[in-house]
Amino acid sequence: MKLSALLVTLSSIAAFAQEADPAQQPGGGIMGFLPIILLFVVMWLFFIRPQSKERKKMEEMRKALKKGDKIITTAGIIGTVTNIEDSTGYVTVRTSSTTLIEFEKGAILRVLNAEAKSAEEKKDEKK
Repeated sequence: MKLSALLVTLSSIAAFAQEADPAQQPGGGIMGFLPIILLFVVMWLFFIRPQSKERKKMEEMRKALKKGDKIITTAGIIGTVTNIEDSTGYVTVRTSSTTLIEFEKGAILRVLNAEAKSAEEKKDEKK
């Protein structure tokens, strides 16, 4: 909802800038590019920057992965890490008592142990 309102506002700014007479605009060259520059700044603030922060957070989580962590994969499989091969980037996950599946580190979506620990820490801080 917010994104569509933002895009409508930016497009109307661009339309008004195009309708104005270039002879009446002081510094006409840069004023014509101002809506485009503004659009790129807004896109960077709302799209590119948050995605790069999320990507860095995911990389840190995958680097901190250790044996015994309970995880969930991008496919929705929940299991426990039994082996990590740093040279190949593969992680072996136990999903039941006898089932072992090998995944790439990039397929790990979340570490469930870390979420439980952070929830407990927040609960302890409130007390």
